[in-house]
Amino acid sequence: MAKQALGILETKGLVSLIEGADAALKSADITMVGWTKIGSGMVTGFFAGDVAAVKAGIDAAAAAAAQVGEVASMQVIPRPHDDIEGFVPFA
Repeated sequence: MAKQALGILETKGLVSLIEGADAALKSADITMVGWTKIGSGMVTGFFAGDVAAVKAGIDAAAAAAAQVGEVASMQVIPRPHDDIEGFVPFA
């Protein structure tokens, strides 16, 4: 994960996450590295790539997901610390 970015998209409902992930992957050269159920209908998707691509992908994902459901949160973390891998399902 060194010298890349981590993008996080949290939505209410799996359909919103799938819609957002589709838009993110089509709009930028990034990879979806995993997703997880949070509870109470909340799901979170994780994306990796270079900083500019992840930012563009997460922006596109949030816009698309908001069209079909609710976006709870989004974040881009440039060059995340190696210890973050313990919290995120990296491929």
